[in-house]
Formats: sequence, structure tokens, C-alpha cells
Amino acid sequence: METYKKVVKELSVKLREVTHIPLKEVELLLLYILDKNIIWLHLNYDKECECKKELEKLVDKRATDYPLEYITKRATFYGEVFNVEPGVLIPRPQTEILIDKTIEIIKDKKSIKILEIGCGSGIISVILATIFEDISIKAVDINDKALKLSKSNAIKHQVDHKIEFIKSDLYQNIQDESFDIVVSNPPYIANSYKLPKNVNYEPHNALFGGGVGDELLKDIIIETFNKEIPYLICEMGYDQKKPLTTFCEQNIKYKKLEFYKDLEGFDRGFVLEF
Repeated sequence: METYKKVVKELSVKLREVTHIPLKEVELLLLYILDKNIIWLHLNYDKECECKKELEKLVDKRATDYPLEYITKRATFYGEVFNVEPGVLIPRPQTEILIDKTIEIIKDKKSIKILEIGCGSGIISVILATIFEDISIKAVDINDKALKLSKSNAIKHQVDHKIEFIKSDLYQNIQDESFDIVVSNPPYIANSYKLPKNVNYEPHNALFGGGVGDELLKDIIIETFNKEIPYLICEMGYDQKKPLTTFCEQNIKYKKLEFYKDLEGFDRGFVLEF
């Protein structure tokens, strides 16, 4: 008899080259097929596995470096589970820091109005809407698939009444109105940068920001400054601190510019107070 335990161990060998947690990932694929949780699996590890062929098919797909999140259609972010689909950027743990920075600024404010530029799967807006009761968010993206996915995540977390999703290229379809803060995780990778194989499965227009990489970031900074919005929080590339500092010093007036690092110690974002 081939038990779940035996099958998971056998198939994990196929993932040794694509992940440092092959056993764990095979378990996750198995749980996706069975629609069970990890506790159930550990209680039933010695029972017969009747879905080996189906599991092996998913493991083989993952072995090509195809993202696990696209296979299971879910990703965990800020302690919550979100829907994920091919064609929309997969949430990264480093973006949780952007959430923390936003919370620091708006935690004592009332009737908060936020604009998110490039909402992707909607994780930033949805998390902020779950944390704050008195909040109104407009979230924009140029990708129809991203907007549809964002809406589904807002409904999943029961905050869709707090967020309006709009198809827009940056501020293009946003009427002149006041916001307390703009948050954004825009594309910021240089077009010439060679992506890891697994990242190549993700939408390039959500990753590449132009010839240098920071072109969209600069556009967002200028437009946010011109609209007299008090705060801007953006994620950025690890090597963009110096050029963005120079750009801000030469092109806008601001009260404060602070950069923050990710969990690996790389420069990952900035907070601008105008």
C-alpha cells in the first residue's frame, strides 16, 4: 500500500532543485487536491493515497519552476489567505513592510482616504480595509484581470464596500479629490534585468518599470506632489535609493524622505511626506 507519507517522500525528490522545502511543497499540493488542512494530513499520513497520479502531475508542473501559488490559486499575506491567478503578480512577504509603514501614518486619523496605484491582487487595500473601520480606498490598475482578482479578494474578506476598483494608468481616471495617503508597489525592475526562471511566469508589465526601472516611481512622485497629497509610500528596487533621493531633491519640495529595508537588509521602499 502506498501511503500519503510514502508518496509525499517519493515525489519530493522531484522538487529538490526548485525549492528548499520540497516535502512541504508536495504536502501543500496534496492538500490542495484533497481540500484538507495540514492537521488532517498528519492524522492520516499512514492511510492509502488514492490520488498519486493527480499529485504527480502537479509536482511535475511545479518542477518546471512554475509558481506554487499559481497551482494552488492561493497565497498567504499578512496572515490572511488571498486568491491568486496567473497573469497577476504573486504577493511577496516584503510588501508587508509597506503595510506596516502605512499603519504608522494613518493609525490616529479618522475618515481615512487612500489611493492605491497598481493594486494587483488587492492585498494592500484589502488588508488596510480589514484593519481600519473608518476607511475609504480607491485602488487602480491597468490590468483587467488584476482588477477582477482584487475585487474577488475584497469580497472574500468582506471589505468590498470600502474599496472602489478603477481601471486607470496611474492618476489618469482619478478625479481631482483629496487623499490622505497614496500607497503603491509599482513595477520597478529595469527592462534589461534577467529574471529568475520562476518569476518569468509572472506578468512582465507588473515587474518591469522601464529602461532604468524607476521611471514609473518618478512619475508617481511627481503626480502625487502636484496633487498636494500629504504622503506617498512606495516599494522600490534595492539599488534605487540614491537616484530617487537625487530626483526628489531636484524636482519637488518635501518635508521628509525616509527609506526602509526589507527582511534581508536591502533597501526596499520609501516614505515621502510632502
